[in-house]
Amino acid sequence: MQHTVIFDGNCNLCVTLVQLLEKLDQGHLFLYLPMQDTQGLAQFGITPADCEMGMILLKEDVLNERSQRWQGSQAAEEIARLLPMGAVFIQAYRALPGMKLLGDGVYAQVRDNRYTLFGKRSTTYQSSYPVCVDCKA
Repeated sequence: MQHTVIFDGNCNLCVTLVQLLEKLDQGHLFLYLPMQDTQGLAQFGITPADCEMGMILLKEDVLNERSQRWQGSQAAEEIARLLPMGAVFIQAYRALPGMKLLGDGVYAQVRDNRYTLFGKRSTTYQSSYPVCVDCKA
């Protein structure tokens, strides 16, 4: 089952992390949609304003007509958990007292200052493993 990662396609940090995931996963678990693609977002019932709280990870179970959604630091944790050996690291991270709270705070600071800290791209990054926008219509 594939997951959809909605990310800021204009953020240098976000794009670098997506490119890393693309190399690791090669489209097996994750497909990508930049938050600047309003047509694509609309297919999932998501608005650009919804994306202001950070990246979004979606898992749709079409057979059972269910979907799951993670956002912000929870999305980052779930992505890491899904990667090989990632569950071990996420379990250890969550077991350390105060780490979850610290991680959430760091994520929020980076999210809110990402262009200042890492720069903004002049064009929106289009993934090698995109969500098929026309397929869901």
